[in-house]
Amino acid sequence: MIGLISATAAGAAARDRLAAAWPGRTRVYDGPVADAVRAAFAECEQLVCFLATGAVVRLIAPLLGDKAADPGVVCVDEGGRFAVSLVGGHGGGANELARQVGGLLGAEPVVTTATDSVGLPGLDTLGLPVEGAVAAVSRALLDGEPVALEAELAWPLPPLPTAPQGAYTIRLTDRAVEAGERAVLLRPPSLVVGVGASKGAPVAEVLALVETALREAGLSAASLAELATVDAKSEEPGIVGAAERLGVPLVTYAAGELARVEVPNPSDAPLAAVGTPSVAEAAALVGGGELLVPKRKSSERPAMATCAVVRRPGRGRLAVVGLGPGARDLLTPRAEAELRRASVLVGLDQYVDQIRDLLRPGTRVLASGLGAEEERARTAVAEARAGHAVALIGSGDAGVYAMASPALAEASDDIDVVGVPGVTAALAAGAILGAPLGHDHVSISLSDLHTPWEVIERRVRAAAEADLVVTFYNPRSRGRDWQLPKALAILAEHREPRTPVGVVRNASRPDESGRVTSLAELAPETVDMMTVVTVGNTATREIAGRMVTPRGYRWQDTRPEEAR
Repeated sequence: MIGLISATAAGAAARDRLAAAWPGRTRVYDGPVADAVRAAFAECEQLVCFLATGAVVRLIAPLLGDKAADPGVVCVDEGGRFAVSLVGGHGGGANELARQVGGLLGAEPVVTTATDSVGLPGLDTLGLPVEGAVAAVSRALLDGEPVALEAELAWPLPPLPTAPQGAYTIRLTDRAVEAGERAVLLRPPSLVVGVGASKGAPVAEVLALVETALREAGLSAASLAELATVDAKSEEPGIVGAAERLGVPLVTYAAGELARVEVPNPSDAPLAAVGTPSVAEAAALVGGGELLVPKRKSSERPAMATCAVVRRPGRGRLAVVGLGPGARDLLTPRAEAELRRASVLVGLDQYVDQIRDLLRPGTRVLASGLGAEEERARTAVAEARAGHAVALIGSGDAGVYAMASPALAEASDDIDVVGVPGVTAALAAGAILGAPLGHDHVSISLSDLHTPWEVIERRVRAAAEADLVVTFYNPRSRGRDWQLPKALAILAEHREPRTPVGVVRNASRPDESGRVTSLAELAPETVDMMTVVTVGNTATREIAGRMVTPRGYRWQDTRPEEAR
């Protein structure tokens, strides 16, 4: 919950805007400001104070305890110009909250945390438990000193400017090791413990078994991702209680699913009791991985619990990102966030150059030229399969005549895939022309490099007969100069010569140009591969120089003659 505190009418107005935008996330604290701050500090995960930073500093100073537990605090000034991350930038989430508050109120977020200020991810913001000399290693990264990354298993980390060797170390490990004075340990959630238990098994017995198994195998409990068992044991108090004490979820599987898992130590006892020859080993192995600790029993007599430990590999992450038509302000915030999250960027060289300044230090860039689309798709998927966080970029929307299709045709279910939509060339051109896409419309590429012309022509004819607005991508190049005239001729069989046609080149870029002409007057030689051509349907009109397709097919005849 986010506590909201204000002292003036202007502050209350901004506070109420935030409360209205986030009704489920916020709570307004009224009354004397000092009392409100104390109450919110005790009850909320975060605070937004519409007060001077000096006043807030004095109010929260006696309340501060541990930065890992204190709420994040953001201050918004009286004029609503700045949203200042005051305390708890990382641990309390104040840095991100300042950005969110700034975006909603139109205020400039002010973040002074050193790593955030220079674009480095904080070691305590990676979503993994972290141990060791966080401040010293972070300072070394900021100072440009060589910091080595020792990854004992693949995991989709964000970019880090690390070196093969260095006096400081970031170690990604699930082993029970000490960090040392110049090292940080990152604990990936790589360990799964499968658990079986007799009815009435005590929590203490299950818990002691799991902790002993991890300790004797030299594994860290901080890397425990989940306990797993059979559905029949989903409410067994000893297992449920152990998961709660360990702070991990309890995941259950049907007996039939566990029975299909090949295990080294099957048994007749669980088969008779719950319908599978293995519970502990099968539940741990059902998602794949390396069996580190085979089934073992608790030390109690009689033993009422069994467990097994498996290390699951990290799943790589592939974000397929649409960059929009070219203008930076048409790049979505989600796309920008994915670019900063990726440790590997794959894309066409000219698109990489557009967004290179958004990449974090340490991002590995794999750029290639025109014609290498399939190679880029294979490379991106391979990098994700190797456990990396990958961004594969394309212009417009990555799923429209771009990289999503070849990449997802190459990918399987062994990686996580995220699609990030972008503003398409058709949408950007439509906004420049007016409202040509106000009714049903279709996009057709006239490039026959990958699609036979016979197929393209059949689609153009279908669109013409269906009276759809048509946007032509890839309309004309030096080696393909007859396809556009042919397509226009097909449309002309069903539409009048005065049908509006919009021609937009380099939509949203500095040399953008757009014009509205007609089906009869369009000169194909003025069109190239950087152009989008939009042909209206039988209802499309030119009004005040703009191309408009009405939502319905009834045209308003009450307009002045000059507007028709």
